[in-house]
Amino acid sequence: MKKYARLLAAMLAVVMMVFCFAACGAPATEPTDTETPNEPAANLNLQTEGVLVMGTNAEFPPFEYEEGGAVVGLDAEMMQEAAKRIGVTLEIKNMAFDSLPEALNAKEIDCIAAGLTVSPDREEVMAFTDGYYTAMQTIIVKKDSDITAADGLTDKKIGCQSGTTGQWTAEDYTDVANIVPFANGALAVEALINGQVDAVIIDNNPAKEYGTQYGDQVTLIENQFEAETYAVAVAKDNTALCDAINNAINDMKADGTFDKIVEKYIK
Repeated sequence: MKKYARLLAAMLAVVMMVFCFAACGAPATEPTDTETPNEPAANLNLQTEGVLVMGTNAEFPPFEYEEGGAVVGLDAEMMQEAAKRIGVTLEIKNMAFDSLPEALNAKEIDCIAAGLTVSPDREEVMAFTDGYYTAMQTIIVKKDSDITAADGLTDKKIGCQSGTTGQWTAEDYTDVANIVPFANGALAVEALINGQVDAVIIDNNPAKEYGTQYGDQVTLIENQFEAETYAVAVAKDNTALCDAINNAINDMKADGTFDKIVEKYIK
């Protein structure tokens, strides 16, 4: 009997050890800190959770333009990639350029990516990421124009896209009454071709697009003004979103993705 008692006690000890090990191992099935940090970014103060609404004006090639009913271009593709890295879905709203700041302030959009130049006036009402592209204003004139440099713009009638740095630049050379703002650069260049304005001031890359489009009808006058910096804008107090977009774009620059996007749209 003692032999059987000792055997029974040994068997019970083994069973208890099995249950003990099972209990000790149970917490390993719970999520760990390393399993959950890649959830969609939170606390970004987005209008709709999980959706980043980008405002733009899709009449500014090659940064944003319409193709097949969709908004495409350097800014659109850059922000699609940034949204993916942040962990949200991108929605693009196409609107008039000069309405973008108001839409941002009214919380109709979460950010602006529209070849938007950083300026002191804009920094008073919105926050900017680091710059992602350097640009410069270019003058477009008709082929037979006697304007050959910026100093030839004095007192001339100048076309520009409304609300852009092209309009502000024009104010340095002619009276406000001589500045003709248009909804987009294409309309300004059409006015130039039709003789309604003497020159157009617009960012250099769109200017090159129009130069190609109108061939030998126009001349581009470049390198007349100081360089400008494009950046993404968010609401003034939304530091979290600004940092998230900034980090995503900087990561894209570091791994070469950003350069590939630029090369796709700017030759």
